[in-house]
Amino acid sequence: MAIIKTKFIWMDGKFVKWKDAKVHILTHAIHYGSAVFEGIHSYKADDGTAIFRLDDHLDRLFHSANALSMKLKFTKKQLKDAIKNLIKINKVSDAYIRPVVYYGYGNIGVFPKDVPTNVAIITVPWEHYYSTNLRIMISKYARHSEKSSVFGAKISGNYANSILAMYEVRKKCFDEALMLDLNGYVAEGPAENIFLVKNRTLITPNSRSALPGITRKSILKISRDIGIRAYERKVTIKEVKNADELFFCGTATEIAPVISIDNKKIGNGKVGEITSKTKDKYYNIVRGKDKKYSKWLTYVE
Repeated sequence: MAIIKTKFIWMDGKFVKWKDAKVHILTHAIHYGSAVFEGIHSYKADDGTAIFRLDDHLDRLFHSANALSMKLKFTKKQLKDAIKNLIKINKVSDAYIRPVVYYGYGNIGVFPKDVPTNVAIITVPWEHYYSTNLRIMISKYARHSEKSSVFGAKISGNYANSILAMYEVRKKCFDEALMLDLNGYVAEGPAENIFLVKNRTLITPNSRSALPGITRKSILKISRDIGIRAYERKVTIKEVKNADELFFCGTATEIAPVISIDNKKIGNGKVGEITSKTKDKYYNIVRGKDKKYSKWLTYVE
């Protein structure tokens, strides 16, 4: 999806014009992937602009920063206020919000000794990441083991693994990849969690190679609340290929139905009932139409 420019980007406490938001070529994160980030979504809701699960995202951002021993000079409240103010100054409602914490300009060695930690926040107008039902393929590239990274951290360098998988499947004319863990169990997509439906039950992999996504967590809660059995466990390739329904989920992805895997049709090759029901409920919640979940929304005042 092409980037739609906005007027300002927040950088280390200042609103900087889009064209002036630059970093030095010797920024540590450029060379070694030493950055962490979040993808956050705001929506035009009935009572204003609502940011979905902002506190949860900021909690994970700090967890990720701690994984790389980063010392942030801003508190969660300061970043929360900066996000809200940036949305207002850029006049966006349906927006994708990207806070990024990164090791900046200091030395050229791998170990970031005496390298400053910088923080930036971007907000851009955002529609749907995927507009069609997905045809996916199992990638030959395995997802990271928790023994090679920190579980639950969104570290930029880890996504080189995702780029490899995406190039592999796009060259073969598939929409997206499905990645396994080192034990051969289903993990996730390059930037999405996955759910399968079998016998009207929702199942998501509990692989420690998958990010325990915030959207994923929300769907588990929502599904149980509307009477759909939902749980997490190990998932095999065979189970995914024989699912009644299949969908990816994530902040940018939201809920994206999958209609085939390795050219094998899922169910009847159309969006399934459970997927549709869950998707409709999710959209009602993020747009403030279901007051039961109002605690998940932070309004831009």
